[in-house]
Amino acid sequence: MLRICSAALVTLVVAPFLAEPQARQAAPYFPPPLQWERRTPADAGLDPVMLDAAVQFAVANETARFKDLLLDQATTFGAREPFDTPIGPMKERGPVSGLIIRHGYLVAQWGDPDRVDMTHSVTKTFLSTVAGLAVQRGLIKDVHDRARGYMPPGVDLFEAPKNQPITWDHLLRQTSDWQGTLWGKPDWADRPEGEPPQWPNRKLYEPGTRYKYNDVRVNAFALALLHVFRRPLPDVLREAIMEPIGASSTWQWHGYENSWVAVNGQRVQSVSGGGHWGGGMFINAWDMARFGYLFLRNGKWRDRQLVAEQWIKQARTPGTANEQYGYMNWYLNTGRKSMPATPESSVRFVGNGPNNVYIDWDNDLIVVVRWIRDDRLNEFYGKVLAALRQARPTA
Repeated sequence: MLRICSAALVTLVVAPFLAEPQARQAAPYFPPPLQWERRTPADAGLDPVMLDAAVQFAVANETARFKDLLLDQATTFGAREPFDTPIGPMKERGPVSGLIIRHGYLVAQWGDPDRVDMTHSVTKTFLSTVAGLAVQRGLIKDVHDRARGYMPPGVDLFEAPKNQPITWDHLLRQTSDWQGTLWGKPDWADRPEGEPPQWPNRKLYEPGTRYKYNDVRVNAFALALLHVFRRPLPDVLREAIMEPIGASSTWQWHGYENSWVAVNGQRVQSVSGGGHWGGGMFINAWDMARFGYLFLRNGKWRDRQLVAEQWIKQARTPGTANEQYGYMNWYLNTGRKSMPATPESSVRFVGNGPNNVYIDWDNDLIVVVRWIRDDRLNEFYGKVLAALRQARPTA
């Protein structure tokens, strides 16, 4: 496992600068497996004092939520959900931690980035990336096709009249309004609206007309993709993305104890799109940073185009029902409404905790931050970007 950080909680990296900016531009640096080359903040164009202040701010603003994530979920969004019992694995979270990558080089780290933690709904970004692979391989011809037409005989995910019009685009943008029960969780029980008597008879919407964050529908999307690939999605992700980018062997993508289905005569687990009822992606900060860096380099890793640039363009396109949301879980900054301190072109992969992978093409920057207070995120990013603006050129 990668061991770069010292025993201290906060480390600003102090390795010598080895490449000219022009060379770095011509040939972007890509970290080899289990390594990440380091640069001083000054050599990467950041003011060391201001960057340290940003890191210390993150450390001082660890989330006050419970480290026992089962207890945390029971007292937050699960507090009023009637089917809130976890059916997948969970684990206690670690301390606030993070990484800052500039021009591909590590410039700061804090906490315990080696720790494999639940990353909650950042899992959805891995899921939508797998959908992109299905499009690249021709397994899905068009995201505006109805998902129903891709299901094998006997799979009735989209057979109900209400669900027949649902397209892959609706699923990707969380506007499907899919209706049903999956793995023992009815769609209406996830973040229910209104009063309890109304929940089972919720208002129905035409697919594509209303955004609603709903993990039951995300899990239906994951199951649909499993039937498209006809093999476990973690295997697809590992071979196509995680191994080529040099990710560790420590990440795991879990489903539920009851999410097993038959595929090609084999018993296969359908994975979840987050940790709402347990499961989802368990991963360390280094691997999250590699995943984000792949998209900072527009889907290319060294000489291989792993994710099509067109897919990334589509993922960054605001939805008509929610202009702050592209494909799951690409959080946009349209009009700089979500994160006023950051560029409008920036994107975040977001999960509960929060877990955030911040991608900033304007400033060639990746920031992974975990278990910081939600209401301090914008200020934290502002402090990191202030260190860029105030950086003094080296002699």
